[in-house]
Amino acid sequence: MKAIILAAGMGTRLRPVTLTMPKPLVPVANKRLIEYAIDVLKDANLTEIGVVVNDMDSPICDMLGDGSDLGVNISYIAQEERNGLAHAISLCKDFIGDSNFVVFLGDVIFQDKMKDMLTGFEASDYEAQVALGEVPDPTRFGIAVLEDGLIKGVVEKPKDPPSNLAIAGVYLFRSSIWDAISRIKPSWRNELEVTDAIQVLIDDGNKVAPYVLNGWWIDAGKPDPIVTANQLVLETLPYSIPPEDKCEGESDVSHRVLVGKNSKIINSVVRGPVIIGDNTIIKDSYIGPYTSLGNDVVVEGSEIEYSIVMNNCEIRNIEGRIDRSLLAHNAKVTRTTKPPASMRFVLAENSYVEM
Repeated sequence: MKAIILAAGMGTRLRPVTLTMPKPLVPVANKRLIEYAIDVLKDANLTEIGVVVNDMDSPICDMLGDGSDLGVNISYIAQEERNGLAHAISLCKDFIGDSNFVVFLGDVIFQDKMKDMLTGFEASDYEAQVALGEVPDPTRFGIAVLEDGLIKGVVEKPKDPPSNLAIAGVYLFRSSIWDAISRIKPSWRNELEVTDAIQVLIDDGNKVAPYVLNGWWIDAGKPDPIVTANQLVLETLPYSIPPEDKCEGESDVSHRVLVGKNSKIINSVVRGPVIIGDNTIIKDSYIGPYTSLGNDVVVEGSEIEYSIVMNNCEIRNIEGRIDRSLLAHNAKVTRTTKPPASMRFVLAENSYVEM
């Protein structure tokens, strides 16, 4: 069985971060979003993976290469026009051939590894299977209609929800999906919707089964969900002793603090769970729980917690505590020591500042 990861979206809800970086490459706990999908697939022994990108010059191709560093074989398929998930899937027909296959959204993180579903589908009599996750407000999602243990339809953002089980972004299909996609029309968004193709399978009398996820799942499409996903992943870090060999001066570091190569904690307090990349310096600072610092970061004279700081960032001499923030690569947040005591911003489109 083969796998497809859909990673061609423009990430508009995550701008300005995604102006220079595709959303699937945004790090959570210092690992790219798309790598969480790859890990789930690899754990189910699904190593032949097609990644749908917006064009063959995508940074995703450069970052992941042929997948050998991750223990998988990756091919790339370009979706140069974003015409919906079903359209993206249809472009993978040559890659998939006659194989059964799984479709995985590249910007969703799951606590559940779904191994039973991924390994059991081929032997089942289901024509398709769809992962469903519980949501607190079903009126904001595509919600599955269940009957006798099978999916009988999907209702988009229902005013009177038939359940609280939302379509979560993992689908298993057989070759019948190609005909189903060929028979659907563009939606009001002028896109070919995968839910419409699934409805064709159901209307043809096929069994489409649900798989209800265990634990949390995060659609990491906006800054707040990205930060929440970072918190949930760091929460799973096992116990580890404080990294005293990385500490200098009067530092106080708790357990569950992972520190990369050549990084130093100088006269600082670090409270885990925290992950710190390589060549990062923390000096005269406080790093609070659920914080990820990338490679080549400097935090000096500042406090931060519940945040993601990507590679090559600088945070210096900030008054007050930085909280629930997302700093993209090469960002600098500093306080001037020269008069006048003013504030200066250089912000990209859709930036957000709260003071």
